[in-house]
Amino acid sequence: MWGMTRRGLRLATGLVLGAVIAAAELPFAVLSGLSLLCVFAWPRGRRAVLRHVCAVARLLTENNRSRLRVYFVADTSDTYTGHRALQYLYVRWGLGLLGALVLSAALIGAAYGTVWIYILLFDEARYPGTLALTTVGGLFLLFLSLQGTFGVAGLETRLARHYLGPSHHEELERRIEQLAASRAGVVAAVNDERRRIERDLHDGVQQRLVALGMLLGRALRSQDERRAEQLLRQAHEESRQALTELREVAWRVYPTVLDEAGLRAALETVAERSAIPVRLDYALATEPDTAVATVAYFVVSEAVTNAVKHSGAGRITVRVAPGEDAVLVHIEDDGPGGADSSGSGLFGLARRVAALDGRFRVDSPAGGPTTITAELPCA
Repeated sequence: MWGMTRRGLRLATGLVLGAVIAAAELPFAVLSGLSLLCVFAWPRGRRAVLRHVCAVARLLTENNRSRLRVYFVADTSDTYTGHRALQYLYVRWGLGLLGALVLSAALIGAAYGTVWIYILLFDEARYPGTLALTTVGGLFLLFLSLQGTFGVAGLETRLARHYLGPSHHEELERRIEQLAASRAGVVAAVNDERRRIERDLHDGVQQRLVALGMLLGRALRSQDERRAEQLLRQAHEESRQALTELREVAWRVYPTVLDEAGLRAALETVAERSAIPVRLDYALATEPDTAVATVAYFVVSEAVTNAVKHSGAGRITVRVAPGEDAVLVHIEDDGPGGADSSGSGLFGLARRVAALDGRFRVDSPAGGPTTITAELPCA
């Protein structure tokens, strides 16, 4: 709910700025149209006027691009021509005024919807029926205006992409760059996993097996039966520890429970094994495909491990929920914040998510909390 409110406020701010820019776009559209009409039959003069008009159009368009990028998260290209900028402005000012109209209606609806508060506090409600109708009508107008805010924001985004958006060739080049980067990231992630597995085996299991061999050798050479029995007991304990560490390494490589019982069971196991209490909120109705489930598992597992090691948190919350053609994974801890998103662990997770064309975000302000969000596209 808070996320939707924050998005609505951001879009409303963008529409307010769009209305301000439209106050300059409308006279510009009128004056530039008249200027071009006056020199329409004079090619040389038309070119000179058009050059200055396009320069002003690009200036106004750049203001709109900055506004769209900050408040609407709209993707546009900087390779548009002055003619495209001029065409964009000739249409855009109407949307700016429409946005101002919608926001004005929202303010009027809010005023009428809350007028009963002022009347009850400072006056006497002489006409309760009229007051009730006014309140209901105001709230209905506010509701429609809020819906209109999202609608106008969508029209703004589509209009900008139509006139200023990247061309098909640019989109293909960008997609090729993304695929090349994600492929390189996958290769690097695989190499990192191999090095981590080798390090775990070398520093853990291998050392245990060496100690086990030494204990068995000492037991075989011992002439004292009691000493030999003691060494064998130590060797048995060492073998048990080696098996435990080997299972830990195998679990970190790939948990078999993910295939046997599904993502929920695997995440519940992560929560049970955590040294910090983990609250799991699993809201998926169906099991995601193997690739998505695997990445979601490793995102949660690595995030929980990092929180246990570095966050100083007392509680971790994990939420896995459906999104719009995506699986949303959200991990939050109540630690003091300050997590480094460029660290090897989180950077490796970002590469895993990017390999699925997903989005990965780390938000860890000083004082906390630390939140990690992954959006994993799925069919």
